[in-house]
This record gives sequence, C-alpha cells and structure tokens, in this order.
Amino acid sequence: MAEISASRVMELRQRTGLGMMECKKALSEAEGDLEKAEALLRIKSGAKASKAAGRIAAEGIVGAWLAADGKLGAMAEINCETDFVSRNGDFIAFAKNVAKLIAEKNPSDVAAVAALPLDGGTVESVRQALVQKIGENISIRRFARFTTPGRLAQYLHGGGRIGVTVEIHGGEETTGKDIAMHIAAGAAPGALRPLCVSRDQVPADLIEKERAIYAAQAADTGKPADIVAKMVDGRINKYLAEVTLLGQPFVKNPDETVEKHLKARGATVKGFQLYVVGEGIEKKRDDFVADVAAMTKA
Repeated sequence: MAEISASRVMELRQRTGLGMMECKKALSEAEGDLEKAEALLRIKSGAKASKAAGRIAAEGIVGAWLAADGKLGAMAEINCETDFVSRNGDFIAFAKNVAKLIAEKNPSDVAAVAALPLDGGTVESVRQALVQKIGENISIRRFARFTTPGRLAQYLHGGGRIGVTVEIHGGEETTGKDIAMHIAAGAAPGALRPLCVSRDQVPADLIEKERAIYAAQAADTGKPADIVAKMVDGRINKYLAEVTLLGQPFVKNPDETVEKHLKARGATVKGFQLYVVGEGIEKKRDDFVADVAAMTKA
C-alpha cells in the first residue's frame, strides 16, 4: 500500500472540504491516487448527504436581498442543523444568492427555487454540494418576494436569525429601517409582536375570540352589564393596540406610538414580513441519561 503523506491528505481536504480522516481513508482505498480518492469521496459524501436530509434543520439564517432603488427585494429562510454552520461563510453566501435569485426570477414555490440557475448548475445542485462539504442537512424552508412603487427597508438581527422587510411610502430613508428594527424587536421573548399594520387588518374571528375571553373574565366581577360591556371594549382596544404595528409604542421612543412617529415624518407603512429562523419547527432534544444508559448496556 502506498504511503499517504499529510500534504496529500490536506490537498484532498481542500478539494472536497471533508474531514482529514475521511480523506486519508479515501486515499488509502485509492492507493494514493488523488483523482480516484476524490471520486470515492463524492460517491460516499453523496450518500452522506442523503442521510443528512432526514435530520432536523432548525437553525440557519434569513437571507435577504434588496435592489439599489429599494423597489425590489426578497427574503428566504435557509435552515441547517447547528448554529455553528449558520455562521459558515459558504452557507451565508448561499442564503444571500438564493434571496437575490428569488427577487430577480420570481419563482412560484420552493421547488421552483431549487431549479433556478446558480454557479453553473442549479440552486439544488449547489445545495447538495454544500451538504456534502459541510456535512449537515441544509434546506430552503420559505421565502417572500416584494415589489413596491414606494420603498422597501430591510433589517437583519442576531446574525440573521430574525429578518424583516417593510414596505413604506414617504419619510426619510432611515424611517423604514427604524420601523423594521421595531418589528424585529417584537420577536424577542415576552415582547409584543405586531400581527399586521392596522386595526382593520386584524381577523374578525381573532377579535371575537378575545372578546369572548374578556367577557367571561369581566362577568366574574359581578358588575352591571353596562359596566362589563365597557370593560370588554376597553380590553379589546388595548389588545388591538398591542398586536397592530401602528398602535404599539415605538421602540426608540415609547412615549409615542408607531403611528404618531410615522405621521410626523410624512410616512405610511403598507405592509411588512417578519421571519424568525426555526419558528414552528420541532427541535430534537437529546436525552443524555438515556444515551448513557444505552452506552452502558452496549
């Protein structure tokens, strides 16, 4: 068997991005032939990519792209398995490229995104190559594309774990950014997250559900019906202020509402989109005690 030098292992690792031991083993099987070893790794890492596809990918980032004139943009949630990989340069570049393609090509769904051309292949082929290189499951979960006659503003927070795009008309360039930051702040635990822009956009069934809860609570006070009705109306008004963007206290100046802040700057918000990475995905929780017990038995 040919002796495998450390420099040859390193060269194969640089070509494939795979681990040192995997590269050394492949070179041994290929009797030191670099090309054959690379082919072996591609075959094996392809199988590895298939296995990775079954693992939960609840980490990741929001890839965002905005045209220079602010009238076209997109966001895409790209998931991986660990926070470490979400900070990988290749992974971040992939997320940004996907968002740019979505804005420019206007795909209908995630399957259409996968078929878009990228780096001499397709988004899907680049994704698979990235899975092979990094060794984690990577997936495109969701995306949103925006066009406006006004202006779009974007804000990414927490290394891209939270992404916001706002459609705004009027105001200064910083106005939209400030509103996007306000919406992102609402995604923090215990904070008030806006569901929509204004009161008339809150679903009627959601209001009725809240009204029924407040009515039951107020009825327990034993107060007269007219007082109970006023109490319920007051609670509903408070609820609508909390869940609508315009009714919330502005994060940079809680003494004024977002509506008042926008009005003072001659601006109006037409809509927004908020993405929080991994939201709604059930994450795997390892049982350390069970793992130790299983190892002891083995």
